[in-house]
Amino acid sequence: HLSRKVHVAAGVILNNSNEVLLALRPQHKHQGGLWEFPGGKVEPGEPVQTALARELLEELNLVVEHAEPLLVAEHDYGDKQVMLDVWTVRHFSGIPEGREGQQLRWVKLSELSDYQFPRANVIIVETLLKPTQ
Repeated sequence: HLSRKVHVAAGVILNNSNEVLLALRPQHKHQGGLWEFPGGKVEPGEPVQTALARELLEELNLVVEHAEPLLVAEHDYGDKQVMLDVWTVRHFSGIPEGREGQQLRWVKLSELSDYQFPRANVIIVETLLKPTQ
């Protein structure tokens, strides 16, 4: 059987203190109870940047002013395959709020390894923890 492939735009949202915004997935959802980088599904034919901006506005009430591509990661969960299109967002307006009832937290990059992420997100964490050249 063909597993569904889901294209997801995710934002690594960084504030001026170089902390990254994490969201806690609700227990009832796929990979619930794990922390993730906010974002959501890219609609067919929708540019990734448009999807990212739309999802961050819907989920967090944040307006993305500028985003840069960070990485693309694919992960197969068995029941579904995920392609994560990850963008770095340093320029945004608004104060993030969990509009879907999700818990949000600003986390120092050095503390990312203290959090549990869905397996598809591990590559993002590893990339962020790499010393910059």
